[in-house]
Amino acid sequence: AGGRGAGGRGPRYSGSRSGGPARPAGPTITTREPRPPAESFEAAGLPRRLIKALADRDIAAPFPVQASTLPDVLAGENVLGRARTGSGKTLAFGLPLLARLAGQGPAQPRRPRALVLVPTRELAQQVNDALEPLTKALNLRLAPVYGGTSISRQISALRRGVHLVVATPGRLTDLVERGACVLDGIEITVLDEADFMCDLGFLPAVKALLDATPADGQRLLFSATLDREVEVLVRDYLPDPVLVAVDSEVSQVTTLARHALEAVDRAAQVALVTALAGGSGRTLVFVRTQRDADWVAESLSRAGVPAEPLHGGMPQGARTRALAGFTDGFYRVLVATDVAARGIHVDGIRLVVHLGPPEDAKTYQHRGGRTARAGADGADVLVTLPAERGKVRGLLRAVGIEARPIPTTADDPIVLELAGPPAPRISKDEIPLARTGGGRGPRGGGTPRGNEHRPARREGHRFGRPATGHGRPPRRGAAPGTASTAPAPTA
Repeated sequence: AGGRGAGGRGPRYSGSRSGGPARPAGPTITTREPRPPAESFEAAGLPRRLIKALADRDIAAPFPVQASTLPDVLAGENVLGRARTGSGKTLAFGLPLLARLAGQGPAQPRRPRALVLVPTRELAQQVNDALEPLTKALNLRLAPVYGGTSISRQISALRRGVHLVVATPGRLTDLVERGACVLDGIEITVLDEADFMCDLGFLPAVKALLDATPADGQRLLFSATLDREVEVLVRDYLPDPVLVAVDSEVSQVTTLARHALEAVDRAAQVALVTALAGGSGRTLVFVRTQRDADWVAESLSRAGVPAEPLHGGMPQGARTRALAGFTDGFYRVLVATDVAARGIHVDGIRLVVHLGPPEDAKTYQHRGGRTARAGADGADVLVTLPAERGKVRGLLRAVGIEARPIPTTADDPIVLELAGPPAPRISKDEIPLARTGGGRGPRGGGTPRGNEHRPARREGHRFGRPATGHGRPPRRGAAPGTASTAPAPTA
């Protein structure tokens, strides 16, 4: 059956709905069946204070991934989890982790008892935001540790003592090498988005950090796919794991419709993206490079569509404000690179647009996972050029669709249907700019205008200290390079 567009119309290609079978675990990994799911938080045995803190946040019952994970984690088992972002995965590992830490006494200086490793700053902050209110209810201390923010403050927090650290591999490695964080007392380690950490080149750093934790500690690994490097982690660091597979991200939900649209040239491609982003719903536009993210966000804003870029070349404060502005509705459109957007959980994203084809089918699948969550409708739209037809057909074939992109213009009826009801165009001067600050952005604060082009410290791909990039980003408003001529900067 063909994919579904807004208003019940068929997609702009002939072929089946997205999805493709989930990749099975490799033969080198032996897993065990999980315990029966917990019917409630009370039945799982969570502390009363933790259950009350959840109720205060209007969380009355566990999501499927939480119900499936709680019994085995609370029993001390190593767990291999297959679950997509937005499925409730953070609390699936966070709740039993906090329950096991509760009542263990005060935190020790420089020696946390639990560790959550994530691939990006944004995901670290989101995990921190989800768990921090719960840690307070249990009198536990939590420290987020990632690049782009003050390392001296992180060192001070660790010296005072924390029970739990949520960290990116690069910054945590830096702190361990400085002696500011000692991992020999870690009882539980969580690897979240493990496949993406490996994609970013963090496997050596992750292995070194795991080697610094006790070999008999409990370990939880969550990954949408079991690639070769993830299999190495499971084989070497998760002996005899329980497999919990709920709502894998590579098994796309049936409410997601995929579309492949082709523009005649670059100008028509940008016009097509602008038309798609002009609706009243939230739209996430994926691009390959930091230069593209800046340029497309600027182009959309000049066209009256409130948009912000999100990439690793932005100061951390600007990245945080851009994401907050998108979540709160200050900006209807977020233009992001894959690294910056990976793991982001924002409800209500109606449309995912790809400006050009993604690098591979796995990236294509992950991007589409940002929409059509929890049974909601969503659309995933490739906007490509004639020269990219071969790659597009390969991507579609990899997700189980035999199709070809259809030539389309910005005023085509399917574009209007996908965009939904048009939102009023507003002057660029009326759009609050998270990237420049000045107090007009979401949630207050801002980076002084003189610092808007100062790049942030970035997580590197090498084991050791995070890489630092001090080159000046490209001039805003400059046209982005094509995939064939401009290498993608670190996102």
